[in-house]
This record gives sequence, C-alpha cells and structure tokens, in this order.
Amino acid sequence: MTNERPLLDVRRLYWSADKHQILQDIDFTIQPGCFVGLIGPNGAGKSSLMRCLYGVNKPDKGEILFEGKNLWQTRPKDNAKKIAVILQEQSEHLGLSVYEVVALGLTPHKKLFEWDSPGDKQAIQEALTAHDLSPLEDRLFVHLSGGEKQRVMLAKAMLQQPKLLIMDEPTNHLDVHYQLEVLQKVQQQVKTDQLTVLASFHDLNLAAAFCDQIIVMQHGLISATGTPDEVLTEAMISEVFKTCAWVDRHPISAHPRITYGYQHV
Repeated sequence: MTNERPLLDVRRLYWSADKHQILQDIDFTIQPGCFVGLIGPNGAGKSSLMRCLYGVNKPDKGEILFEGKNLWQTRPKDNAKKIAVILQEQSEHLGLSVYEVVALGLTPHKKLFEWDSPGDKQAIQEALTAHDLSPLEDRLFVHLSGGEKQRVMLAKAMLQQPKLLIMDEPTNHLDVHYQLEVLQKVQQQVKTDQLTVLASFHDLNLAAAFCDQIIVMQHGLISATGTPDEVLTEAMISEVFKTCAWVDRHPISAHPRITYGYQHV
C-alpha cells in the first residue's frame, strides 16, 4: 500500500433502477497493486456496483475516477485496454476453441479486422502456458468444465494486460481445488505485476485469505472498509449477515478464520 494516487476513486455514487434506489453514497478508493474483496449479503448491491465500474450501469450521480479520469467520459475501448472483467456466468462462446477465446483478450488493443501478428500469437501461447491450458487449446470452450472455463477467462483477462481486474463471484460453482487455483493465480499477478483486483465474494474465509482490503456492503450502502483483521469481526458478521460466527486465527497463515453457527455460552 502506498500514498500514490488511487487507481480507482469512487465518489458519492448513486444508481437506481425502475425508480428504486439500488446504490447510494458509495465512496471508496483502491490503491494500485491491491487485492480488494467486496462482500455483503444477497441484494446488498455488489453486482450493481461492479456494473457501474465496468461501464454497464451509468450512475445517476457521483464520479468514478480511473487513473484520475472520469470513467464514464472515457471511450469504452480505452477503458477496455486497462480494465478486464470476469463474470460468474460466462458466455458459452459457441463454436470457439480455447485458443480463440483466450485470443479475444487482444481485441481492445487491435484495430477492426486486424490480423494477429507473430508477436500476438506468441503472447497467446504464453497466456495458454501460464494457465496450464496448452493441452486444451483446440478444445471447444463450451465443452470445458467450470474450473477449466474460469482458467480460460483468467488467461484471456491477463492477455488483455489490464491494470484493474474486476471479478464478480470468481469462485462461484467451483470446487475447492479450482477456487484456490484461480485465486492463487490472481494473487500471484497482484504481487508480481502490480495488478489491482476488485472481486466479490460470498465465502468470507476466501476473502480473508486472499484480500488486502475488504469493502462491506449492506442495503446499497458501504457499511465498513478496512483490512480483513479490521472488518471480519463477529459483530460485523452478526449485524450484516444475521449469522452467529466465531472469528479466530488460521493456524498457518494467521489471517482471520470464520466458523459459522458458533454462539458464546
């Protein structure tokens, strides 16, 4: 964490749908090279906020500054060169192979109908190799398992060379092995390439294990921000998630560990 200008600066953001206020007075910053988790119960506004950040939901009021520039006053293609998105429900990319889906990561950097150069092809192969996808490159994307698809989307996103990666429930529908594999690869990119990540989580233990900072949402508002130690408390979990929990320390990493259904006697 540094004192440099935030990569992402969200100021007094409001957004509504069908005359219903969904997001209100959203205010936070994210520094470069930080892995930020977004948590909150269903209906808290997490996905709505993310859609504002990657250019789908236009805010009613407020500003989203990316590298000091208003994101909604910047060309979408310019934003796509620096912001990558991985959604929990992926397009099936019907008829496309793994190689072709990963290659789509270059699209924001290319002109219309521009062919892949030898350098492009090398970059695609390097992305496939980095995510252990080379043996699958000729397979149709639609025939892959959930974990394999998520690895493909991560390779595509990394080929895009973003400064900010937005992930909406990146581990949804994945078994434990693939959950850890995806998040470990992302965390490695944060550490080695100063990638900045904003990811929403349902699993608080995963957020505790991988995030540098956590933002808690409730009823379309931000109710808490801070490190996992500061935010993931028994009181917060009881208030926001309406669930009893015991928070102690992971025996190896020492990050917060949450056990649900625990009540003091």
